[in-house]
Amino acid sequence: MSAQPEYALDNPFLETLGVRLVAWRAGYAELVMPIDASKLNRQGVLQGGAIATMLDAAAGYAGLFSAPGEPPLHAFTLSLTTNYLDKGLGERVSAKGFLERQGRSIFFSRAEAWVDGRLLIASAQGTFKYSGPARPAVAG
Repeated sequence: MSAQPEYALDNPFLETLGVRLVAWRAGYAELVMPIDASKLNRQGVLQGGAIATMLDAAAGYAGLFSAPGEPPLHAFTLSLTTNYLDKGLGERVSAKGFLERQGRSIFFSRAEAWVDGRLLIASAQGTFKYSGPARPAVAG
């Protein structure tokens, strides 16, 4: 298996969880996190908050890509609806975020959480608000 590229997270909380940003382009982000004992609940499966964190981050990063040399974009979550579909049992969880619609100050995206690339364990839809001076140019 070839090594995946990594992008700078610039997020201390995600970094403490061992999260890596392995794909990032306009409208898409993919993060991975190892599943270890520190992220399990009392039933021995991936804790729901860890899953929600991954979904929130993937959905958010999907709307924050900026080309090299451009100012970084920042946003905060206004709303996140999460649906849990299965247990998180495996070696790693990946979250894939997809930008659905983007305005001048708010964007909408969705995300999926997968265990070991084979089992869909959760999905989410989110609304995010851009913050700071840099905002993306919206066509149209």
